[in-house]
Amino acid sequence: MRSVLGVIGGSGLYDLPGLEGCVWRDVSSPWGQPSDQILFAELGGLPLRFLPRHGRGHRLSPSDIDYRANIDALKRSGVTDLISVSACGSLQEDLAPGAFVLVDQFVDRTVQRAPSFFGEGLVAHVSMAEPVSPGLVAHIAAAALAEGIPVRRGGTYLAIEGPQFSTRAESRLYQAWGCHVIGMTNMPEARLAREAELCYATIAMVTDYDCWRDGPVSVPDMLRVMGENIGAAQRLLARVFADFPRAHPPCPIGSDRALEFALVTLPERRNPELLAKLDAVAGRVLQGG
Repeated sequence: MRSVLGVIGGSGLYDLPGLEGCVWRDVSSPWGQPSDQILFAELGGLPLRFLPRHGRGHRLSPSDIDYRANIDALKRSGVTDLISVSACGSLQEDLAPGAFVLVDQFVDRTVQRAPSFFGEGLVAHVSMAEPVSPGLVAHIAAAALAEGIPVRRGGTYLAIEGPQFSTRAESRLYQAWGCHVIGMTNMPEARLAREAELCYATIAMVTDYDCWRDGPVSVPDMLRVMGENIGAAQRLLARVFADFPRAHPPCPIGSDRALEFALVTLPERRNPELLAKLDAVAGRVLQGG
């Protein structure tokens, strides 16, 4: 199977030199409206897909994003491996603004978002013990080393609902739990990517110390650091694209086969309407019965 790399994040990430055949396309989803059109491009023979998570111009708050539509649209676009690039706050002293973290675990504190493609009419239980693909993370880490970009490999991302930032009591609680960074977008995104059998990894870009440390989060300071991080993020992604295998490598933890034994509803009891909506996400296993 051919590799198709997807990137979901801010619009500044897509202005990379060397991209070819760039075209924005509407990709419809039965789950709702994706955040924006998807940019189809290619670099050195590697197909690429870019989706602005908040829409171009940052018009969607984290709670207004249709995460199911986004993941479904990326899957329909052929994506095999998905890199999430996300701004976040730091919950640890040694992760200063400007740091990059390749997280490997999540704690989900969101409350308003549809967390699954599955439900009444087709029940599925997908393991989330290892929510990111170590193979994809290894490629990103190698690219960072080649570009001289310091990254921390490993860490826990605490996802909150937003759009407000945490209270100081909450921030200190999350720090006491041992979480490393805090953000508003990577859940249920990581869950849904797992259900869609996509290899998933997060590049968490620290923009501030959360309010446990210095006081209220300053949006102007946060945006300034985000702008400073963009150049390094672009270099990192460009190196990942250049070095990534053109033939898709099997995921070491089976992210690309996560639904293999997950469906528990008997075939004769499955809801045809739900099955139709799952044609992209779960087509591989549904077509096999």
